[in-house]
Amino acid sequence: MEDSAAVAGLLWDEWLPQSVRDLIAAELPGGHDDARRLAVWLAGVHDIGKATPAFACQVEPLAQVMRADGLEMRSQRAMGADRKLAPHGLVGQVLLGEWLEEQHAWTVAQTGQFTVAVGGHHGVPPEHGQITALDRHPELLRTPGKSRGLWQRVQLELLEACAAEFGVVDRLSAWRSVKLPQPVQVVLTALVIVSDWIASNPDLFPYFPQDASRSSEERAAAAWQGLNLPAAWRAAEPPADVQELFASRFALPPGAKVRPVQEAAVDLARTMDDPGLLVIEAPMGEGKTEAALAAAEVLAARSGAGGVFFALPTMATGNAMFPRLLDWLERLPAPEGTRHSVLLAHSKSALNDDFTDLMDHGQVKAVDLDAAGDTEESRPSSRKRSASAEFVAHTWLRGRKKAMLSSFVAGTIDQLLFAGLKSRHLALRHLAVAGKVIVIDEAHAYDTYMSVYLDRVLSWLGAYRVPVVVLSATLPANRRRELVEAYSGRKKADPRDFDAVAQAEDYPLLTAVAPGGAPVLRRPPASGREADVELERIDDDLAHLADRLEDELEDGGCALVVRNTVRRVVETARALRERFGEADVTVAHSCFVDVDRAAKDASLLERFGPPEKAKDRPPRHIVVASQVAEQSLDVDFDLLVTDLCPADLLLQRMGRLHRHLRGGEHQADRPERLRTARCLVSGVVDWTADVPEPVRGSVAVYGAYALLRSAAALVPNLDGGAQRPVRLPSDISPLVQHAYAEESAVPAGWAQDMEAARTRYEEMRADQAERAATFRLGAVARPGRPLFGWITAGVGDADDTSQGKAQVRDSRESLEVVVVRKKADGTLTTVPWLAPDRRNRALAGLALPTDQVPTPLAARTAASCGLRLPIQFSYAETMDRAISELEELHIPAWQVKGSHWLAGQLILPLDEDCQTHLAGFVLRYSKSDGLEVTRA
Repeated sequence: MEDSAAVAGLLWDEWLPQSVRDLIAAELPGGHDDARRLAVWLAGVHDIGKATPAFACQVEPLAQVMRADGLEMRSQRAMGADRKLAPHGLVGQVLLGEWLEEQHAWTVAQTGQFTVAVGGHHGVPPEHGQITALDRHPELLRTPGKSRGLWQRVQLELLEACAAEFGVVDRLSAWRSVKLPQPVQVVLTALVIVSDWIASNPDLFPYFPQDASRSSEERAAAAWQGLNLPAAWRAAEPPADVQELFASRFALPPGAKVRPVQEAAVDLARTMDDPGLLVIEAPMGEGKTEAALAAAEVLAARSGAGGVFFALPTMATGNAMFPRLLDWLERLPAPEGTRHSVLLAHSKSALNDDFTDLMDHGQVKAVDLDAAGDTEESRPSSRKRSASAEFVAHTWLRGRKKAMLSSFVAGTIDQLLFAGLKSRHLALRHLAVAGKVIVIDEAHAYDTYMSVYLDRVLSWLGAYRVPVVVLSATLPANRRRELVEAYSGRKKADPRDFDAVAQAEDYPLLTAVAPGGAPVLRRPPASGREADVELERIDDDLAHLADRLEDELEDGGCALVVRNTVRRVVETARALRERFGEADVTVAHSCFVDVDRAAKDASLLERFGPPEKAKDRPPRHIVVASQVAEQSLDVDFDLLVTDLCPADLLLQRMGRLHRHLRGGEHQADRPERLRTARCLVSGVVDWTADVPEPVRGSVAVYGAYALLRSAAALVPNLDGGAQRPVRLPSDISPLVQHAYAEESAVPAGWAQDMEAARTRYEEMRADQAERAATFRLGAVARPGRPLFGWITAGVGDADDTSQGKAQVRDSRESLEVVVVRKKADGTLTTVPWLAPDRRNRALAGLALPTDQVPTPLAARTAASCGLRLPIQFSYAETMDRAISELEELHIPAWQVKGSHWLAGQLILPLDEDCQTHLAGFVLRYSKSDGLEVTRA
């Protein structure tokens, strides 16, 4: 009890962000002093439920000692199944509530909002049914008969001692009238959990009598020093001059000026009534990321936020953002000796060199008391990195439940959506986001299913008063309104306030709203650079495409061909290679092993990135890619060919066309015939039909309605050619709004097909929303209502594995495998095409012995060749068959505790021709083309 309370006090003083402390203090009559006392007291009494027969009977020798002193109890066996009705967290909640009612005149309605932090300290707040069931079994709290009074006296003495020791005796009467908002109850519960976990760690708090020689204060001080937990970020007010701010935080090119949207974003972050939601809509390449980080610094200084979480759509975009986040952090002013905890938050982060270089190999293991055998240990790191303001992936802040408590995080959007999923230890996820500024990138990229979770999370973030920055180049107006309304949380808002948000047609556009406030709109001008993109229909015929590209690239140039499915990518690349040769055609899609996918992204940036960075741009080249090319890759092509897709995504793809100036305003360094930006739109069976029919693969991915709406919005540009180009950025918002506004006109003759497609779309959306609501967290309830049943009927634990992400994404569960090579003699090695690592160590062909754990380097290298199998393996019957066949290669030697990288993994062995059979399919893999799957 004393240890947990001491830890809570240290966490409050040294680690908890100012914004979270302010949130709690605002609800208590004594402000911050009351808030600290409350947190320490709750942590101190959280285990009072252990002073009961139901708990004490578990260790018979200790129970005998207690019986000898008059504390009678039945044996654990005699109590039987009834004992399960009395988990010590629930019992502690009941005992604390009784004490408040009987000794301090609280009512039942007043106690639950405080005592739930004790009841929920093992990750699940009690349900009403559990409380009622325990009420029927008082013998579990105190043994009936002559010892009942002694049990009660022991419990009373402990509670009174805690109240006196932790300084709340004279505050309880003042707290009796308090109505704690549910967000406050959540963060108090989370603080108790963290305090309990630290105080229960024997590396920090040795067991008695080993540590009997030290006082409680010395014990706590030594433990805190051993934990060495980085303090929360305390953002200082950044420079008032925006140009100075950007020059000091970002590596701006010589002579670069802050763009109007960036200046307006910082100004709005400074001037909005209270730190709140800021939506930044601006063109691709306009510097939204830098604007978000600058705004985040301002909002953190104003709100007291202790960190930043940058949420992105995919692992690839998270990996790309992580070094940018570190670069920004390195430029932030910090007192000497400052340490920040950082995290790359996705399931493959331990394979990212930028992240593993920061891993802090301390002696304190990360102990999760509620996950048996789930002790996190340090994984190998390629090299140690130090910095002036040191960044560490702290040892204790690892594991799925604690990692997000790190101060600075880049990761997938799933980590944010999990805050809206009813799951065990949800309070920790809420504490993790409650103390940060949240940046949500590519907000247009999330479907109805994900949006159901995102909107609920935004409503809780608004209740926590968490600053949020939302970024998008192509946000539909109705979606803008939904995001703003969700965050605002205004119960009696004037609808006209939000009508203006939905009706705004300006671009760029900034929208801000404080918690409970009315929205504010700002309309900064674009940066001045405009680009015209001529649109043209092109037949969906590979021979015709090859002919056209041969003509367009006659004098050289780099073309990007974007297909909507991996199968179309592979088929297209094969046809183009027959015409242009292997060397002039690159493939990029999602079906590469992780290490190859990362190498692909790096290669694309090296060859097709900004002029000042890309030094190896080929004279003629074609990249055939899936959707991996449309988000967060700063690549630049001379010509674009794309399958028809939703209008916002089509505009994102156009953002990879003439993205940078090459040879001045007239693009003089591009081939002469490619100095005008042109986009050729394919993926339609017959453009001459009365109503265009998208190819089947595209319909499977996006649905017919979104594709027809996109085609309808683009008809004037497709028909107009050079006389009616898409003008970027001014046409971005009108095109997106036309494609997503239900009242938009459609071409003559399309109405019947459009209505049929719309009916199917609405049915699909309703189904997604209904399924997402099953495990979605409830709305924030009225102040004073306890968190009882907060996560009833939840999913259990949530994590960022493929199974975990399927809970917040509307996707089939997928199979993930580790790809290795199986030689003719049956031995296993890492795949043969891998390049050496950054330390020039060979990675290809490393032995993977099956009679022992492979070397750390070989095991990590094998794990870096993870591959998510395509959708063919996501159907139940095929998946079951595939798992059964994969489990035939079960290697017991790899399942031991020391095998961190390979334990529990499904191994896919490829023969020396890089082929194998699985569940009735032939799988072929190549470094250049990735995985190809055909029926056997």
